[in-house]
Amino acid sequence: MAVLNSNGFVITTVDELLRWGRRNALWPVTIGLACCAIEMMHTAASRFDLDRLGVIFRASPRQADVLIVAGTVVNKVAPMLKLIWEQMPDPKWCITMGGCASAGGPFPTYATLQGMDRIIPVDVYIPGCPPHPQGLIYGILQLQKKIKEKGINKYDKAFGEFREDLKRQGLFVPQEVEV
Repeated sequence: MAVLNSNGFVITTVDELLRWGRRNALWPVTIGLACCAIEMMHTAASRFDLDRLGVIFRASPRQADVLIVAGTVVNKVAPMLKLIWEQMPDPKWCITMGGCASAGGPFPTYATLQGMDRIIPVDVYIPGCPPHPQGLIYGILQLQKKIKEKGINKYDKAFGEFREDLKRQGLFVPQEVEV
């Protein structure tokens, strides 16, 4: 949490600053597979204005940090979605939009994937068939809340191992800084 001290300076931690930047600049790549994609496009239009939330849609997964999957995921598409997920830089999050992407739809069949969480980790599920644009906005706000509360802790372990390796090599010496 940022604190204003008596000299007018804002004091915060680097982790809090990174969380603030990450949650207020989400760049999703969208995978529109069925009717939910129409509502996703509707949400991106001027009436709902996702730009005010810091959401800027990207065309390439290499530029995105959020994957929004909207619609029915068939088994033939699942490997391609996993490849898109692997192309995204870390940290990354996933939102599934609609009952089909979240749970396979109302009628489970041999050809549909019974939920995106079977191939990649999903952070936010948005129910509905199709969900309203307000549902997607609420899902984005929930993701921002999750980033604020939990940060990017998924990647702290890897950074900690890197820091310990530097300490063993004598390249990292923690220092106290007087403020």
